[in-house]
Amino acid sequence: MNIQKAAQKGFTLVELMIVVAIIGILASIVVPSYTEYVMRGKAAEATATIADLKNRMEQCFQDNKDYTHANCAAICATPAGSKYFTYSCTPASTATTYTLAAAAVGGQGIDGFSFTIDQDGNKTSNFNGNTGNCWLTKKTGAC
Repeated sequence: MNIQKAAQKGFTLVELMIVVAIIGILASIVVPSYTEYVMRGKAAEATATIADLKNRMEQCFQDNKDYTHANCAAICATPAGSKYFTYSCTPASTATTYTLAAAAVGGQGIDGFSFTIDQDGNKTSNFNGNTGNCWLTKKTGAC
């Protein structure tokens, strides 16, 4: 007896549903991780820029012996090319103190994020709902 089986063509509905379920499970793991990764990338602009502004303020202090000099005030303007944050400088009541701040621009997916640093290097931040006395860079609140 010579019986030939017909070659199977295509996939069964059960096989397709298993593949869809696996893709759904993987997506539920990957999408939140990717979203946090993107937020961390955007927040890197603030920490890098505010650290640069602090270095420039310290250089201005070395040159002029106070933070209220016109050259120091020009440093406080938001740098060109800043996409996700606006920057500000708040001088205190004396010529030897200041606070630099970065606040998130609305509608960029990082609403409510903020970072600050003062002349002594004291840092604070609000990162994705977590606050701390350092520049938070992860959702877990670790510095």
